[in-house]
Amino acid sequence: MFALISVSIAPAFALLSFFYLKDEYELEPIFSIFRTFLYGALLVFPIMFIQYAFQEEGVAQSLFLQSYFVYGLFEEFFKWFIFIFTTYKYSRFNTVYDGIVYGVSISLGFATVENILYLFAHGIEFAIGRAIFPVSSHALFGVIMGYYLGRAKFKNNRGISYLLLALLLPTFLHGTYDFIIESIRGQWIYGLVPFMVLLWLLSLRKVKIANEISQTQ
Repeated sequence: MFALISVSIAPAFALLSFFYLKDEYELEPIFSIFRTFLYGALLVFPIMFIQYAFQEEGVAQSLFLQSYFVYGLFEEFFKWFIFIFTTYKYSRFNTVYDGIVYGVSISLGFATVENILYLFAHGIEFAIGRAIFPVSSHALFGVIMGYYLGRAKFKNNRGISYLLLALLLPTFLHGTYDFIIESIRGQWIYGLVPFMVLLWLLSLRKVKIANEISQTQ
């Protein structure tokens, strides 16, 4: 059990450390990172309950609605909401890049609990694949969300637009991720690898821009 929990947590720790240390301006307090990570972790069970209820009631059964609504929108909306409700006004959130750090933290809290549950159910042999794809993708959705929430906080004239982008773009990306997996079963890796490469490039671009903006704030 210790080994399973360790391999479940390790990818999130590595990814969170990577994006945390990419902050070129001012590192956030570890306690604040842990707190937002915990918020993300606590989201798993209510979201799973809602998704289960939708499946049992036969609501939104098409592949498109399952991917973009039941999984993409639900998961990203709750992350977005908890970020705004708990962290957006936080005094230490004082640069655009801080948004990325907190967005990644919330997303990886969610991904870690989800990963533990999956590996308990299906076995430790899936750990590497889970680290490369689902856990990493959640982190990258968090980068995109956090970037636009950071822009929203420090860009008064376009704040609403950035707030909406912080929800809609991760939702679209998350939905596309799930749609690729479900639409080309058995050969999903041929669609998902290029998607993940593009997602990493987009996210690293946002990291670079956020650091540049943060240094001028």
